[in-house]
Amino acid sequence: MDVVYRRCCGLDVHKQTVVACLLLLDEAGQKTKKKREFGTFSDDLRQLMRWLLSNHVTHVAMESTGVFWIPVWNVLEQCEANFALTLINPQHVHALPGRKTDRKDGERIAELMQYGLLKGSFIPPPPIRELRDLSRRRTHLQGERNRVINRIRRLLETVNIKLGSVVSDITGKTARLILGEICRGNCTPEELVKLAQASLKNKRTELIGSLKGFYSEHFRWLLTEAVQDLAYLDRKLEPLDQQLAKRLLPYGDLIRRLCTIPGVDFTTAAVEMRGFSLRSETCVTISLESWKIFSA
Repeated sequence: MDVVYRRCCGLDVHKQTVVACLLLLDEAGQKTKKKREFGTFSDDLRQLMRWLLSNHVTHVAMESTGVFWIPVWNVLEQCEANFALTLINPQHVHALPGRKTDRKDGERIAELMQYGLLKGSFIPPPPIRELRDLSRRRTHLQGERNRVINRIRRLLETVNIKLGSVVSDITGKTARLILGEICRGNCTPEELVKLAQASLKNKRTELIGSLKGFYSEHFRWLLTEAVQDLAYLDRKLEPLDQQLAKRLLPYGDLIRRLCTIPGVDFTTAAVEMRGFSLRSETCVTISLESWKIFSA
């Protein structure tokens, strides 16, 4: 098998150590192997970078082991002009024939890289990675918010309050006003129905019937806790939405053009632009206020 890359390095990355193995092939066909162990502090990783540069390495490969590869990547990507970085899926390496041991991981990676047998994973540039971090953070918060909303729905059902059967959105303006009054101790359906907004004013009779339940001090305490949790998550989401909208400003022209496609709105365009799939669990909903910031 022909050698594709003459000066390769395989990195075996752990939490506290990085074992680097160099496989060098000179013009005369003489092979040289070098091994060295480094720590994982930033200064140690910079020392690793200088060692690679001093040996004129052209290609560096490492496995994506948890999050431990990220500090190594952060330091080495500063020298991408000097050598090519490749992040590989561990399953890809394990599937290839040959012996695999912890002691020889770096050497095996370097050898596979030398013969061009490794396929690298896509690593987006730092601005897109930051957008992904923000999106994942929002997905996490939105998931927490959905769980609180479901908890409120279940809690209302346990005391025979069928508010969710009348209002389309348990977090809408009317529902929030009613829940707030219940938390404050006002449990009279005829009084609560006066808080109905917009089209719900035409459903007063249904609202009164849905609000006839078994109110208790215990129920109101649990409801107050859940409503406060929901308000807290809403406050957390607002600045995150604004941060996402500001980070998307450089891609405004691209997003606006994507929005001209039938069926594609701002959310879909923003998610697709960041490289996410369009599955529901990865979609990010940007608030109206954030869209105003983005489109200003």
